[in-house]
Amino acid sequence: MTAAAPAPESDAAQPSPTGPLSQLIQAALDDGKSLRELGKVAVDPETGEKISWQYFQKLVKNPPASAPSPVQMRAIAAALGKSETRIKEAVAEQWLDYRATELVGYGGTVRIILGHLGGMSEREQRRWLAMIEADERARREE
Repeated sequence: MTAAAPAPESDAAQPSPTGPLSQLIQAALDDGKSLRELGKVAVDPETGEKISWQYFQKLVKNPPASAPSPVQMRAIAAALGKSETRIKEAVAEQWLDYRATELVGYGGTVRIILGHLGGMSEREQRRWLAMIEADERARREE
């Protein structure tokens, strides 16, 4: 005798099939913006080129196989009020399965130091943290 198959889980328990860019657009829609409103303000600040509201709809409902172009990404950023970097990160994750992990805004020296720390054991990292904090305390006491 065989046992009955378990009932499939509801859609609410399943992860969203949409990628990060689609989710950013959906969040704007959930916040009260319409697709047409997004289309009106989706203008690339560098070239003046526009993208249509239908393109936003496509990105949310049935994303195309190819990623948006740089012009389209800048227009999307303008429409959503997000940085171009944030849009590029979302596009990279959705179409390339790439997650940006670089430290934006820090110079090469900081990245080199963090690279060294990342290669250390947890114990060594704690030792360096203690040295940095001791240095900060000493500077405050001067």
